[in-house]
Amino acid sequence: MWIVAIAWMYVVVLMAATEPTVVGGIMTFLFYCALPLSLLFYISGARRRRVRQRGAAPQRNLERDVERNVDTRKDGTGGPDTIDADGDGD
Repeated sequence: MWIVAIAWMYVVVLMAATEPTVVGGIMTFLFYCALPLSLLFYISGARRRRVRQRGAAPQRNLERDVERNVDTRKDGTGGPDTIDADGDGD
């Protein structure tokens, strides 16, 4: 996808260079290149952002549990740092 975006930017820069005014060239570049490509990359990156956010959630939960001194072992054996149900420590 990057090669297509670079090629499109090249085409739009050439289009903008042929505009009769500088303002027209800037507007051509913005409306035919910068805005569409930024929207395209934002939409195509949504899946990566979602996966990154989901992947970070378990790590945040683990850090929170460690801060609360909760046993995070999968076997459920507990240990000296295990918080019991009623909170009295026995």
